[in-house]
Amino acid sequence: MKVTAVDAGGVVFGGPRLVAIAGPCVIESAESSLRHAERLAAIARATGVPIVFKSSFDKANRTSHGSFRGPGLEAGLRVLERVKRETGMAVLTDIHEPDQAAAAAEVVDILQIPALLSRQTDLVFAAARTGRVVNLKKGQFLAPWDMKAVVGKAEEAGNRRLILTERGFSFGYNNLVSDMRSLVIMRGLGYPVVFDATHSVQLPGAGAGGERSGGQREFVAPLARAAAAVGIDAVFMEVHEDPDHALSDGPNSYPLAHLAALLSDLRRIDELARESVARG
Repeated sequence: MKVTAVDAGGVVFGGPRLVAIAGPCVIESAESSLRHAERLAAIARATGVPIVFKSSFDKANRTSHGSFRGPGLEAGLRVLERVKRETGMAVLTDIHEPDQAAAAAEVVDILQIPALLSRQTDLVFAAARTGRVVNLKKGQFLAPWDMKAVVGKAEEAGNRRLILTERGFSFGYNNLVSDMRSLVIMRGLGYPVVFDATHSVQLPGAGAGGERSGGQREFVAPLARAAAAVGIDAVFMEVHEDPDHALSDGPNSYPLAHLAALLSDLRRIDELARESVARG
């Protein structure tokens, strides 16, 4: 199905080629963010896959109250603003409260609604009303067709600059499953669809006796390749230079050193998938 192309800071979702959203789960420091962003910008140039830098100023949805959350709104936005200025990359961050939308929209190119908050009407309205591109992540508890109602809220607020992200569906306790049919169904809503390859392999609350989430990063690449073959507009991956020591989502983060090779694979698969569709 033909989707509405969405331009976010020069990166076009739903255009003629695959794009990516990538970065550390949380802003660990200004230096770390810039180091990751510079490497991501170089990877984008080398692979020909445009990348939007992603990182969170506050990880409010953590398993444990003692987990690292990030620098907070003001300090975090200063870091993201610096990333944009010094690397030229488009930037994405998530918001958790309606009052954060306007401030974040002054800095970032894409506002993200976290999956766990996908049904929070006031949050969706606030993000949509900024006029920024909004990434609506499908809740782990929602069927793909349920996203029609979430999309409707954003449209009612006057925003059609939307992208939709699949990040796995709850499958029993502490596990997620990726249903590739979801990508086709959500793309049928008329907006670019994104596959979140790293959150899809998360084991929510499963590690360390439930004190932190686990993950199976060995499945990131196979699932990403499968999604590219199905047909997606973008891939989302949390990446880190040292995943085992990342301050958030380390077990399901993809090693930054391996990203270029995987994106090159995904680009080739995407090109073949598009050729197949064009042939009918």
